[in-house]
Amino acid sequence: MSGYCDFAPGHPVHDSYHATEYGFPQRDEAVLFERLCLEIMQAGLSWEIVLKRRAGMRESFGGWDVDAIAATDAASRARLLADPAIIRNRLKVDAIVHNAGIVQTLRASHGGFAAWLDAHHPRDKAAWIKLFKGTFRFTGGEIVGEFLMSLGYLPGAHGPNCPVAARIAALSPPWMRA
Repeated sequence: MSGYCDFAPGHPVHDSYHATEYGFPQRDEAVLFERLCLEIMQAGLSWEIVLKRRAGMRESFGGWDVDAIAATDAASRARLLADPAIIRNRLKVDAIVHNAGIVQTLRASHGGFAAWLDAHHPRDKAAWIKLFKGTFRFTGGEIVGEFLMSLGYLPGAHGPNCPVAARIAALSPPWMRA
């Protein structure tokens, strides 16, 4: 099993995410954007901190509504940076606002975030990282890798002996179709 599969089952914070979200394919724009933002927020911190603040971030960022976030003005940024429910890092908040604008442009160019991901699949991790760094802000190797594994675009979310791996395989995630 993978390291996450070894300790997440039964854990009060990690269990649900491990068993019902991590590695499962998704198409919904708000879900995709949330995953990208959570990975950005995690940089330099533990995933447990992010999961504990997830509900507060979802509320503070308006349910991860891309259009609302892209329209964030200076006063709203200041409110976010003072909000104890989120991870208050100016670079991360600014990247989330900027990236919401990028997701808006993907609607016109590709039909949406999911279609953009599909248009560039399959790629190896290095090629994905290069693509993300040229498209989005605050998207280093770990952020991109975890984001793509969390959505089934790259393998490795679960070890082969993890019972969740079989459930995901039945959904034929993108990495299995490559």
